[in-house]
Amino acid sequence: MLKKRIIPILLWKDTGLVKGKKFNSWRRVGSVLPAIKIFNLRDVDELILLNIESHEKKIKPDLNFIETCLKHCNVPMTVGGGIDTIDYARQLLKIGADKLSINSAAYSNKDLINILSNEFGKQCVVVSIDYKKNSKGELKCYSHNGKIETIYSPLEWASKVEKNGAGEILLTNIDHEGSMSGYDLNLAKIITNKINIPLVCSGGAGNSSHVYELFSRTNTAAAAVSSMFQFTEKTPNDVKSFLLSNGIKIRKNVKLQ
Repeated sequence: MLKKRIIPILLWKDTGLVKGKKFNSWRRVGSVLPAIKIFNLRDVDELILLNIESHEKKIKPDLNFIETCLKHCNVPMTVGGGIDTIDYARQLLKIGADKLSINSAAYSNKDLINILSNEFGKQCVVVSIDYKKNSKGELKCYSHNGKIETIYSPLEWASKVEKNGAGEILLTNIDHEGSMSGYDLNLAKIITNKINIPLVCSGGAGNSSHVYELFSRTNTAAAAVSSMFQFTEKTPNDVKSFLLSNGIKIRKNVKLQ
């Protein structure tokens, strides 16, 4: 069995670290660089750095700022936001990104995932899937930071992007995002039983038990965490110690208490 991963998510705009609920009410909660430096010391397996304003402003995120973040990061980093061409993807990899997170552009350009996978290898292509219930109560994928409903259910889109060459999926429940009420275990279980690439789940982690439930009840490869590490005293080390004491195999980069 592969060891489970703990991955903090850093959402940013204008070089500031931001957080919201259900992809709304964004507010600044700090600065990105200090957060990266702190996580370097807290036994995280990877970091995910996502820009939330590229589609709204219709501009590419600041490459110089992203490069600075990458230079200060001591663990593998996934970078996302505004990736819609092979040239921009190449720029991000050149400055040090380990993986690329693709979201909205994958819906409008069905060949993009396959192109990136063939050019750079599927191991660095992460497809981010944001989903929530629509007005009919149906689970649907949403693009452009949860603003535009697509025709796909999360399961349909996950299966499709795997066939198109995705190496990993980042699955975010918009309705749970920022709630700290727990992950969507039901969908995580359904999707991991359907696909053969790693699934990273995001949206809802509020305590160590939520992460334990995700790993013990589904085949999810990694837990992405944001609010819990920003608004509580829990650290990645705390979560890993709890998981280890409850029989979950994890990566240990430092000695845990």
